[in-house]
Amino acid sequence: MRDLLLLGILPFLLYAMFKRPFIALGMWPWTALFFPNGWVYGIAGSIRYNLLFASVTIISYLVHKDKPKLQLTGLGMMVLLFFLWTTASTVLGIGNAEAAWMYWNRFWKVIALFVFVLLIVEKKLHIDMVLWGVALSVGFYANLEALKFILSGGHHEIAGLPGHVLTDRNELSLAFVMTLPICLYLLAEYGKRSQIVKLGLIGTMALLVFAVIGTQSRGGFVSLLAIGAYLFVKSDRKGLLALVAAVLILAISGIVTSEWTSRMDSIQGANEDSSFMGRVVAWKLSFILAMDNPFFGGGFKALETKFVNDELIKSFFQYSWFYTGDTLPPPFARAAHSVYFQVLGDHGFGGLAIYLACLIGAFRKAAKAARAIREAHGAVWLSNLASMIQLSIFAFALGGAALSFAYFDLIFTLFALTIVIETRLVPAELRRIAAQRPSNDPVQSGPSTNNLPSRLPARAQS
Repeated sequence: MRDLLLLGILPFLLYAMFKRPFIALGMWPWTALFFPNGWVYGIAGSIRYNLLFASVTIISYLVHKDKPKLQLTGLGMMVLLFFLWTTASTVLGIGNAEAAWMYWNRFWKVIALFVFVLLIVEKKLHIDMVLWGVALSVGFYANLEALKFILSGGHHEIAGLPGHVLTDRNELSLAFVMTLPICLYLLAEYGKRSQIVKLGLIGTMALLVFAVIGTQSRGGFVSLLAIGAYLFVKSDRKGLLALVAAVLILAISGIVTSEWTSRMDSIQGANEDSSFMGRVVAWKLSFILAMDNPFFGGGFKALETKFVNDELIKSFFQYSWFYTGDTLPPPFARAAHSVYFQVLGDHGFGGLAIYLACLIGAFRKAAKAARAIREAHGAVWLSNLASMIQLSIFAFALGGAALSFAYFDLIFTLFALTIVIETRLVPAELRRIAAQRPSNDPVQSGPSTNNLPSRLPARAQS
């Protein structure tokens, strides 16, 4: 039945995607995060949906006549530089060459999505389409799994679909947390238009919280607490937020198991927890790999190659100041368990510096955009959008500290959306404000627009 449904709507989807490149673009991350092949079993399962929708996006963009000009900014240049750096580290890699190039082959598609977001997205509707794609993929899966978790009395352990980019429960948990701010933005924009959409998004956000709990991921739990604390501090309705939090905590406490409680309690004694100290060992091995190959690192997946791991173990006690307690490296290769140490081992200190520049740059640019719109008394939706993207990036930066998740599709999509906000939406909004201000009004209620790019299309205004 699911096969027939998907195959039945596919021609209409493809038609709409060819007619409107931004629809095709929104379906690209949807297929990457929803993983349609994991939900069908017959002939529909043989179609490579992500490749199909990505190809349609590219073709529809190429045949579309009215194209905005590409604007990279410093952040965009850093992302492309990071890709070039990873290519060089793959060429010079010391690990399994076949595994490294397979991973590089996946990563260039992430960068392709980044580039086409910059090429296609130019106004609010386009950004909302991309964000709805995230909410209807990650959010849908969270709804389904959270309901199973609740109905099982807390015994259903949530994990991703086999073969999916979000198979690992820890990575899935972080994706759930990153989706929360996106749903909050969509709620503010579309909840007031439809009661059904409002209730659906409120329910999705509540179930996202339950889904994070159901993964039993400590990193996801810490990120969730950080997001909640940020929203509470920034909110003008602290009483309502406190009430919602109290209801959720009461509901969660009624279904979580003693196993979950003991696992979360282990956060306080991290240096005594064997699982956490195993991660520290992996971080140290990544550091040693970077010290041996400081410029370009070992290449993708080098740390997970056994012969490389065996060589690194020989130098394990050379850096005694890197504390690992009594935990010793295992005889088998394992992942880095941190986006920062993952990049450090894969691409060296140079690669890590570029990656950090991308993360910090995107976070600061989103914050700057939100502040500029607020100070100019501009569109509330644009300020909210920038703030929620900033919050999602923050969740990734915090939760990713204990996960090998550096090349996640969504974080690079958020980088691209940040650039679009900075180069198209904010300047267009400031020009709109300036145009509405009386010409004899000496008071400047917002930043000057004298130096804004003159080539921005008027349709970039929402």
